[in-house]
Amino acid sequence: MLSFQVRPSGLVALALLAAVQPVPAQELARAPDAPKATAAIVAAANPLAADAGMEILRKGGSAADAAVAIQAMLGLVEPQSSGVGGGGFMLYYEAKSGRVSALDGREKAPAGASPNMFLDAQGRPLGYLQAVRTGRSTGVPGAMALLFAAHERYGVRPWRELFTPAIRAASDGFKVSARLAGYLAPDFVFAPTSDVRALFARPDGQTLREGDLFRNPQYAATLRRLAAEGQRALYTGSIAAAIVKRTHEEPLPGTMTLADLSSYHADWEKPLCRPYREYSVCVPPPPSSGVSLLELLAMLDHTDIAQRGPADPQAWFLFAQASRLMYADRDRYVADPAFIAVPVERLLDPLYLAARARLIGERAGPAPPAGTVAAVRRAPDATREAAGTSHFVVMDAAGNVATMTTTVESVFGSGRTVAGFILNNQLTDFSDLPTDEHGAVANAVQGGKRPRSSMAPLIVLDHDGHFVAALGSPGGSSILAYNGKAVVGILAWGLSMQAAIELPNLIAHGNDFVGELGRFSPEVLAGLRDRGISLTTGHAEGSGLHGILRKSDGGYEGGADSRREGVVRMLPAAASETGRVSLAVPKSSAPFHLDH
Repeated sequence: MLSFQVRPSGLVALALLAAVQPVPAQELARAPDAPKATAAIVAAANPLAADAGMEILRKGGSAADAAVAIQAMLGLVEPQSSGVGGGGFMLYYEAKSGRVSALDGREKAPAGASPNMFLDAQGRPLGYLQAVRTGRSTGVPGAMALLFAAHERYGVRPWRELFTPAIRAASDGFKVSARLAGYLAPDFVFAPTSDVRALFARPDGQTLREGDLFRNPQYAATLRRLAAEGQRALYTGSIAAAIVKRTHEEPLPGTMTLADLSSYHADWEKPLCRPYREYSVCVPPPPSSGVSLLELLAMLDHTDIAQRGPADPQAWFLFAQASRLMYADRDRYVADPAFIAVPVERLLDPLYLAARARLIGERAGPAPPAGTVAAVRRAPDATREAAGTSHFVVMDAAGNVATMTTTVESVFGSGRTVAGFILNNQLTDFSDLPTDEHGAVANAVQGGKRPRSSMAPLIVLDHDGHFVAALGSPGGSSILAYNGKAVVGILAWGLSMQAAIELPNLIAHGNDFVGELGRFSPEVLAGLRDRGISLTTGHAEGSGLHGILRKSDGGYEGGADSRREGVVRMLPAAASETGRVSLAVPKSSAPFHLDH
């Protein structure tokens, strides 16, 4: 392993080393003038969740402490998206050391899972909703194991007190938001299951409506056990037994056992860090699709997108074409590296990425194929991804930052409930076809395997290893486009975090081009059509981005996506800015040096 120091005359020391290997942020030399946090900040998908995080931060809690409180509250007030029964990925920036750590809390398939579990008797894939609402769709949950591991390493407040805000809200009740009420409505496209209707109902049994006071005493009891017993309250004992029992019920019972639950653990991983402009972007390694996001940014770095801007149709054409190339590689190669050799280094090789960028062209043509980066041919993927996910970012007063994408997969997961919370349907993130005429699919089901994930929380560092930004989004496979758009906005176009989040969404995947027609100007839409891209609308445009950005004056701002009901809370209170900001960038263009 190479180690290096940034010399005073150096320009982006990350860039050279990143060209040949990942750059662990903990190997960066710390400069004495590291920026200091001036405020504690939470950006989360529901006001009550943001308030829960701030309650812990006011008590002197760390970003890891606040993350526990935020997730506990999200499982109550945004149960359609994440919770105790789901999983996620977290990146954590430790201000004192400059270390970025990745935590993998992705759900796992039970040991008894089989490659054909989502095929019917004729060997054809089950219908999507049919597959979701089965006992087979639930993976061993990982969110609480992830948070417990984060707290063990970075927590400063007692674990038991971190659940207090959510226990109080579950016991006393909270007012149902318009978003939650909409998902519970009987005319929602995926009508709630009987489990969901029974748990989230008014006292008279009728469907909850916006503004209703809702209490969840079962969830409060679960949180009290987690507070008292730690993660083992979920992975052993009566709650674990209830999870196993519910997943073994018809239709299509699953194979989860108590041993699957008790043996689960979240994994600390080395993040993948690669250069984009004068910065380094860090993401979790596979089975997260963060490697694909790094591909997207690297290809865009070979274009003039930074000299253009959000009003230029050519900028969006470049983004769309690079996205298609990214998704082609991701769909073919990314999977659980414990089971499949994921060619991360080849996918991020500068020469390979330069060659891929040259395929962007001047007009959009047929869907591009995956590049050739592995000796073994992989079959095209047939994964169907949903958007029942959330994201939050928190910075504590010491400058530590947690950015976490968290999910139960589809809206209300599998539609089955246990002890006041939703069971995930994460295993439908596997390809429903394990093979085809080309061979084996990388993301096919296997016992103990983690399904590939689109979740890609990220942290941006400057050339001295100082924190610059953190962000992430829900949105199924569209997460990569949402995150990529926001990174281009803040780092290439100089936008504030809020302005970058509010940029129009455009998702180009294969032969599909979808986007927010109402947010693009007529000139941009016409320019895209001239280049062979006609955007359609109707699905996959609903991001839920949240982020924190360091400003040029050393202060910080947060951003919350107006497409959902998220908010930014700051201590001391400060308003988020919009419009352009000038980021602090390296002043020197002199060569940099490596110490071996």
